[in-house]
Order: sequence, then C-alpha cells, then structure tokens
Amino acid sequence: MELFTVLTVAVVVAVVAWKPLRKWLKGGRCHSNARMDGKTVIITGCNTGIGKETAKDLAKRGARVIMACRNMEKAKAAQLDIIRESGSSNVVVKRLDLASMKSIREFSDEIKREEKSLHVLLNNAAVALCPPSKTEDGFEMQFGTNHLGHFLLTLLLLDLLKTSAPSRIVNVSSLAHEGGKINFDDIMLTKNYNNFGAYSQSKLANILFTSELARRLKGTGVTCYSLHPGAVETDLLRHRDTYNAVWTIMLFFIEPFFKTAEEGAQTSIYCCVDEKAGQETGLYYSDCTVKQLKSHARDDKAARKLWDLSLKLVGLEE
Repeated sequence: MELFTVLTVAVVVAVVAWKPLRKWLKGGRCHSNARMDGKTVIITGCNTGIGKETAKDLAKRGARVIMACRNMEKAKAAQLDIIRESGSSNVVVKRLDLASMKSIREFSDEIKREEKSLHVLLNNAAVALCPPSKTEDGFEMQFGTNHLGHFLLTLLLLDLLKTSAPSRIVNVSSLAHEGGKINFDDIMLTKNYNNFGAYSQSKLANILFTSELARRLKGTGVTCYSLHPGAVETDLLRHRDTYNAVWTIMLFFIEPFFKTAEEGAQTSIYCCVDEKAGQETGLYYSDCTVKQLKSHARDDKAARKLWDLSLKLVGLEE
C-alpha cells in the first residue's frame, strides 16, 4: 500500500509540475517589434530547424533574406514554406557548403557582386557529434565547418558589412562550449578524437572568435554576438545512431524537454533585431538575455591565438 501511495504521489507531482517546468525550459522570447524593411540578411544553414524559423521571422519583418544552404533541394522547399508563411517573396536561395573553402569563396564573390548592402550575417549552420570525418580541405569536420567555415565567410564579407553599418554578426554557439578546450597542439584532434570534444571545441571557438572580432571592429558600426539557443529538437542530432549508450540514455530522458525550433530561434532573432542588443557588442546571450561566460571563454590571449591560427588555416594570413 505504501508503494502504491508513493507511486500515486509521484505521478500527481509529475503531472502538476509538467506544464510549469516545460514553460520554464522554453526560455525567453524576443518581444521586439523592430522592422527590417530595406535590410539584407544572410542566414547559413536555414533549410530546417532554428535557422528556418529565424528566416521566417526576419522575412515577416520585411528583410531581404538570403538562405545560404548546402542542400539546394531542401533549401528550395524551405524557401517556399518561408515565403508562404511570412507573406514575403523577398527570400532567395544560394548554395554554400561551409565544409569547402572553394564554395565559401564562390558564395562570397557572388554576394559582393550582386548585393549592395548586408546588414545581418547570421552564422547559424553547424554539424554536431559526428563520427570522425574531414572537410574538403582536410580539416576535422566540426572545427572546419562550425568555426573555420564561418570564420572565412565572415572575413570575406566584412567590407560589405562595414559599408552597410550599423550591421550585425551573430554566431550561434552552444552551452557545450563550457566543456570545450582549444587544442592548439592538435587542433584537428588527430591523436585523440572524441565527437563531443570536437563539437565543444568548435563551439568554444565560435565564442572566442566573436570576442576577438568585436574587439577588432570597435568603432566601425558592426556589432557581434554569440549565443546559446537552448536544447532544441532539430536535425543537428542526425548522427544519434552513432552515439554511445550513455548519450543514448541521456537523450531518451531529456528530449521531452527540448525546445521546439520556433522556441530555439528566439535568441537568434533577438540578437538580429533587438534595439538594446544593437547598442552592445562582443556579448554572449541565452534566452534573450546576456549571460556571463566562464573564464576559459573570456581568455583574450587564446582568442588572439585562435584568430592567428585560423587566418593561417584558411589562407588569409595578415
């Protein structure tokens, strides 16, 4: 009888707590009504997930949205959805493969030829927790795509962003950066590859890149932000069949609490449009609020060292 009572109480508590707990886990929302008429936005990896939801929101605000995607078939299908749901036809698709330096350069050249201005660059695309693999240029896939790809893209488009100021660069990172370490002695993790370690390193690199970029761009009118979107149910977990037993069990218990893509897009949207955010730079956001970074993510020396190494790897040495 006692066991039955305990189980009954547990079920009642779970039912009562579910809604408020779920509401809390959804996090903050962007409440800005800012319009983006006449402004041009590039969003990487936006044929699905939080990128697609962000594209839809910014299109509703009147922005010209350039969807920079690798898979053109999926991107064109997403484009039709965004146009239909936003009511804006000013949404275009261009091919960009962040795992290819050649593709990034071709994309950037096309943008500079065709676009007169660029007001927001949202570096949203990412790969996560994938098995050992390399980019077209021989970089470890997660570091090469998540960091180096966006690093090169941003620098190639920087002049256009400067001439369009005030403008913004938004880098989607992850809370996983807290467990990250920049392995300067083995940046491609050839000696000891671990999928979560590689992902965490790439997400820490996003944050260090943002802080160093913000320092270098002070006074130009270009502001920079990094953010954690929250735990979101998206295609980012496409490699789950390769996860070990611990990760598989963890996902089973925590997935019911994941944000939807629309909820996960809120901080990205906030950093792209919010008026107060536009007056700040170099900060890290989560749930549409500035968050304090841990010391290793505020290491200016490591940020400068990563900048110099990244320039060398992408062939843009100063």
